[in-house]
Amino acid sequence: MDGKFKKRYLSYKNSLSALSEARERDLTDSFVLSGTSAKFCITFDLAWKVMKDILTEYYAITDFVAESPREVLKKAFQANLIHDNTWLEMLQVRNQLTHDYDGDIIKSCCEVIIEKYIDEFYGFQAEVENLLENNSD
Repeated sequence: MDGKFKKRYLSYKNSLSALSEARERDLTDSFVLSGTSAKFCITFDLAWKVMKDILTEYYAITDFVAESPREVLKKAFQANLIHDNTWLEMLQVRNQLTHDYDGDIIKSCCEVIIEKYIDEFYGFQAEVENLLENNSD
């Protein structure tokens, strides 16, 4: 993988680490909620772009609209980078949070981000690490 991929993947891991801090924070604090929302969206965007990089550079899969997160997720599922529809749910939440001007959406989504989606991000990270380890030879 090239330098662009490595930089993006490192950014993904750093963003996920920062998002994970939400598990230790007071989720009744509006500042913490807005930070959780922002970090979730950033982490999600980095994740699907890392998936796109892997699909195109490692698997040489190019028969999808590269700028469409939904298309990338579908191809990533077919390539076994992700394993269920949770990522499509995450895309929907990310899209909703983009228009959360008064903070109501993050209040309703924060628990699922903390309890489910962070683990999903870590599962994807493990898949990437395994892929990189197996192809470092």
